[in-house]
Amino acid sequence: MQNVAEQQDSKSTYKLKRGLKARHLNMIAMGGAIGTGIFLALGATIKQAGPGGALVAYGCIGVMVYFLMTSLGEMATYMPDSGSFGTYATKFVDPALGFALGWNYWYNWAITVAAEMVAGALIMKYWFPNVPAVIWSVCFLALIVGLNLLSAKAYGESEFWFAGIKVLTVIVFLIVGIATIAGIFNGKPVGLKNFTVGEAPFVGGFKSIFLVFLIAGFSFQGTELVGIAAGESEDPGKTIPKAINTIFWRILLFYIGTIFVVGALIPYMNAGVDTSPFTLVFQRAGIAGAASLMNAIILTSVLSAGNSGMYASSRMLYSMAKDKKAPVWLARVNSRGVPVNSLILTTIVASACFLTGLYAETTVYVWLVAASGLAGFVAWLGIALCHYRFRKAYTAQKRDFSKLKYKAKLFPLGPIIALILCIIVILGQGITYFQASKIDWSGVVSSYIGLPLFAGLWLWYKKRYHTDVVKLEDVDFDSIEKNMKL
Repeated sequence: MQNVAEQQDSKSTYKLKRGLKARHLNMIAMGGAIGTGIFLALGATIKQAGPGGALVAYGCIGVMVYFLMTSLGEMATYMPDSGSFGTYATKFVDPALGFALGWNYWYNWAITVAAEMVAGALIMKYWFPNVPAVIWSVCFLALIVGLNLLSAKAYGESEFWFAGIKVLTVIVFLIVGIATIAGIFNGKPVGLKNFTVGEAPFVGGFKSIFLVFLIAGFSFQGTELVGIAAGESEDPGKTIPKAINTIFWRILLFYIGTIFVVGALIPYMNAGVDTSPFTLVFQRAGIAGAASLMNAIILTSVLSAGNSGMYASSRMLYSMAKDKKAPVWLARVNSRGVPVNSLILTTIVASACFLTGLYAETTVYVWLVAASGLAGFVAWLGIALCHYRFRKAYTAQKRDFSKLKYKAKLFPLGPIIALILCIIVILGQGITYFQASKIDWSGVVSSYIGLPLFAGLWLWYKKRYHTDVVKLEDVDFDSIEKNMKL
């Protein structure tokens, strides 16, 4: 089965290839959510809200992401397309929204690639403090571009191993942590006394939980990559539902389990971002070279994020070009099924952002990264809206629901909950910069700069092409299903 994005046009000799297997999709989804958010930032969230507050905040975000993933899963199995929610917005909501979501998601990941290259260079200073950072960044970028130039299968295989290392690390951490709590290593059970030390388990009340709730969303960003990868998976009708049904619960278990272990072994006042909580726990268990080990794993996590970012952004750009929302030359594909022009442009933009962070004004780089972070939440908002409209159109046209290979849970409540929580996360990003005595306008701008960028894209396309919201009865399901069978 091939999708719309795979059809040849007069400008392209080749097409995308379905080289991603079920195991690739599973690890792409897991790898997207397991990164520095769990290896580094988790300590700061526990210090902010205590172990109980962190559990509540991550649990709430987990509910939102679950509904988003099931919504995306229903659409991705019906219409597996590399443009994912950008394409769905065009078909089910408004072409202008599809244009804005597509470009929003592209620059989100292009900037993320740059940020990961900067992070990778900083990590390497741990072992090689005298080597210029730019050398490591260029090497990492060359590795990521090389993997993506080979084929979708090469990306999937490399991400399988990158993500596999992260997953194995978390599993070992949970086993070691629980054993330490039980006193297996030193015969002295730690128990759960740290859950009630000081102000724990809830530190700072509702305000702290809310602030961690806002931060926690960043940890789960990347789970939507499975929707992009659906366009190149071997059998999306089978692999996507499996990935959605199993991977989310594993991710949530990893986060909740890690918070539980860290909260039990490290008093919340000693947690933070200076040292990874993983390092502290491994050191406590007597594992030699824990700091070097975790640095290497965090480096793997950084490379994984950059690898996925290059894949996601190049596929989104390719899909927009196929849909005439980007220059047509970006849709050209080489003999290995790689949209090479989209990959090259993404690399150039990522390199420019990286150089801005390395050599130019720091404020500009901070704004770029902030815009990227908010763009991820805007994409989630788009997923919830697209699914709501998809289902309403499907119902309005009295189509057979038994033909849907995967059905999202608790519609319409699910996408509505996800929509509301997404809006809260987006609007709450700059809340700490609004103080009774003074407003930090620089912080406010950096927190919300992604919103005017998105609105500008949407309004520009709408004004130029005079697009309207697609009527429910006008959604062309017949053409979509016909193209899916080609």
